Amino acid sequence: MAAAGDQGNRVLRGIPVSPGVARGKTYVWQRAETEVPRWELREEEIPAELDRLERALVATRQQLLDVQRQVTEVMGAEEASIFDAHLLVLEDRVLLDEVVRVIRRDRVNAEYAFHQVAQKYMAALARVEDEYLRERVADMRDVTARVLSHLMGRAHGLDLSHLREPVIIVAHDLTPSDTVQLDKTKVLGFVTEIGSQTSHAAILARSLGLPAVVGVGRVLQEVESSVYALLDGFNGLLVLNPSDQVLFEYGQLVRRQISLEEKLREVVDQPGVTLDGVRVPILANIEQADDVEAVLACGAEGVGLFRTEYLYINRPHPPAEDEQYEAYRRVASTLRPRPVIIRTLDLGGDKFLSHLVAQQEMNPFLGWRAIRLCLQQPEMFSVQLRAILRASAEGKVKVMYPMISGLDELCQANELLERCKAQLRQQGLPFDEQIETGAMIEIPSAVLVADALARRSRFFSIGTNDLIQYSLAVDRMNERIAHLYEPTHPAILRLIRMTTRAAEAAGLRVSVCGEMAGEPVLVPLLLGLGVHELSAAPPLVPRIKYLVRRIRMNEARDLAEWALTQESASAILRRCEELAHDAAPLLFETRRVDI
Repeated sequence: MAAAGDQGNRVLRGIPVSPGVARGKTYVWQRAETEVPRWELREEEIPAELDRLERALVATRQQLLDVQRQVTEVMGAEEASIFDAHLLVLEDRVLLDEVVRVIRRDRVNAEYAFHQVAQKYMAALARVEDEYLRERVADMRDVTARVLSHLMGRAHGLDLSHLREPVIIVAHDLTPSDTVQLDKTKVLGFVTEIGSQTSHAAILARSLGLPAVVGVGRVLQEVESSVYALLDGFNGLLVLNPSDQVLFEYGQLVRRQISLEEKLREVVDQPGVTLDGVRVPILANIEQADDVEAVLACGAEGVGLFRTEYLYINRPHPPAEDEQYEAYRRVASTLRPRPVIIRTLDLGGDKFLSHLVAQQEMNPFLGWRAIRLCLQQPEMFSVQLRAILRASAEGKVKVMYPMISGLDELCQANELLERCKAQLRQQGLPFDEQIETGAMIEIPSAVLVADALARRSRFFSIGTNDLIQYSLAVDRMNERIAHLYEPTHPAILRLIRMTTRAAEAAGLRVSVCGEMAGEPVLVPLLLGLGVHELSAAPPLVPRIKYLVRRIRMNEARDLAEWALTQESASAILRRCEELAHDAAPLLFETRRVDI
């Protein structure tokens, strides 16, 4: 982990999870472990103790909802959805019923019972082989600490109010609640002993723009407070007492980053067009109506994916038609005449309806989710479709169905849409009679029947995340097999090309809204495979546009034609990297430093 660098630099290595460079003094923070008291209850005291537990759970839930609302306002709905996992703990009847049983059976106080049961659950999760599930221990630890804080009447979380200058935090771990309260005027970045790319603290650090490195084992033993250090969130390094040469190298890196940001600002208001004049619209993915400002700021040419499930999750009842209409209308009218593609509910898998209790599923990603759920809940689905239709009168709205596996699902969805149109006509409510409907291509079966789907669609959007996951049978959140999640796998490229060929035969346009669209290295390959539009998170849009404006379509097609003949995913990736680096070196030089 530790290595001796030039001129006595001490370099600690970990996992880079949030890019950026920070220089300053370290601040070692260790969570104060307060002993949880235990006392015995008389039989007549048990009802009051259960009531005290319930009040603590209600207070914790309200506290988490307040945090979630603040995160939504500052970072967006996707980051705020991280706290859905915390709220789930408070609704876990198995856990809570066991706490109640311990209180009744052992006649002990609520904080002791809750702590004992939670520790047992966390120990079980920590033994799970799946890295993603192990990371959820931090979520449960966060919730447990909050509940115990309410029961014991003490403060919760990380207190940095005493700091006099900005610092690099060094800790064993940071919970999501710790991370969201980090004040950028006092915190330059953070390093933790444990964690991974999938940890919620890492995700929030990226949203906050704080450099972060995790997985630096024994960093608490290696580092003391007030040591001058350099944190490299690009390469996963913490350099203690950096030399002048190292500071110079990183100064150059920062200057390259500033130069890149200036170049990116120049393309914000420019169209996506290749050097040989081919238009490539670059759109944005959003989660809520408030994200429309980010769409305008990043120079996106519309919304390629409006995720609507965030209107539904973590609430006792589904949103009413008028509430949904107002959210969709706001985006459509603000961006008019730019297109806004609204994806119907993609619930299930890792997202759920708190008001809809689903049966426990062995394979939720293969189960009752997305279009399957919607077609079996036609009343709920109709409410959303009517809201989308009404919003289409205010702008260029399109409807997109997720997780289509075959023709029957697409036809059923379109038939329900037609019935909703008839209802609105009868009510005299306006909508776009020519509204376009499209299918998401994210299941291999959809690719194989893409010709039939194309005859009943107006456009395709390839969801590369699920397409790769389902095709390669790889859970990319499982670090033991994450190396098998290969976007340049020859099978994936052939599936994409099969989709674009079916669309070309029917005169349809094809977009990509998965993570491949936000990776500059893969953009030329996608365009060469026949993709017409790209949609990515707003912060990535300028980078994608910058690259598109520096390549030629004939080069992209040559790359794709060559890639379709290859057998090695890594060889294809190397060729993609070469093309992208040659076309836009500044995009990649900002991360490179020798130390």
